Amino acid sequence: MSTAVVLAKKGDDGELRWRTGVELVPIVCESSKNFKITRNALETAYEKAKEANLRVKGLLITNPSNPLGTILDRETLKSIVKFINEKNIHLIGDEIYAATVFMEPEFVSISEIIEEVECNCDLIHIVYSLSKDMGFPGFRVGIVYSYNDAVVSCARKMSSFGLVSSQTQHLIASMLFDDDFVDSFIVESKEQLFKRHKYFTWSLSQVGIGSLKSNAGLFIWMDMRKLLKEKTFEAEMDLWRVIINKVKLNVSPGSSFHCNEPGWFRVCFANMDDHTMEVALLRIRTFMFRQNEAMVPRKLCTQSSLKLSFSRRRDDFMSPSIMSPHSPLPQSPLVRART
Repeated sequence: MSTAVVLAKKGDDGELRWRTGVELVPIVCESSKNFKITRNALETAYEKAKEANLRVKGLLITNPSNPLGTILDRETLKSIVKFINEKNIHLIGDEIYAATVFMEPEFVSISEIIEEVECNCDLIHIVYSLSKDMGFPGFRVGIVYSYNDAVVSCARKMSSFGLVSSQTQHLIASMLFDDDFVDSFIVESKEQLFKRHKYFTWSLSQVGIGSLKSNAGLFIWMDMRKLLKEKTFEAEMDLWRVIINKVKLNVSPGSSFHCNEPGWFRVCFANMDDHTMEVALLRIRTFMFRQNEAMVPRKLCTQSSLKLSFSRRRDDFMSPSIMSPHSPLPQSPLVRART
């Protein structure tokens, strides 16, 4: 057993493997259980790694999830912490989408769980960034919060190879010291995500496209299984090529995230303005209409009536009276140390 492996809940193989040389073993989660991480799924992945003669060193989770747009509830997180403690492996919790939770249930950090569950805190590490919650992807500012002094020391030394500029540090420090701005920014962001998510999922449902029920993040886990010619990943890729090349929409196939069921796709609903969103939805509606004419109600059979109907609906969804259940927030949900 010479090769280290991380049990992973997301499929960033290229980004994780090429620098570190680790092997990834995905945790297989099923749609019948809403893609939740179960103890059985953890054990199965762990045993699969051992059978492949791999030495498991850690577990990587993303909470809230990319690509699912869901959060890990408190009981699931407790189960995960107990699991890594029993196996004596590290837990890396990627909480980069922590402040994007726009509907209940609320986000729960690993830092809260370890106060409730007995475990070796040297095994717990949290990573975070301002790129999602605060909309600063270009600033390349990341955070490692570890309870392990050796990891912190190593990260501090390694940071010299990717230092954040003094100007960027000054700007970000000034912003984060302004609690009123940070709180109001996140509240507004949540409200906009809530409205956009509600409208986008509703629009998909009108043409017979389902999606996983979600409450966070920037993505929708779209269910296109019924459009597959056959239940294979080859058919999924064929459908993906049609969506990319003919429908002209940028979506990601589930297989790229190690989804074990073909036909699921990740679509980002938060990276476009309202006009672009309407264009995207019109393309989806046109595509679905051509795939199955019976799927679209008779009164929506022309593109003009489609556009008019959905435009009125978007105004309804964007009404100021629609508020996120989490708004206003008593405090910023940015990751903050308690100890």
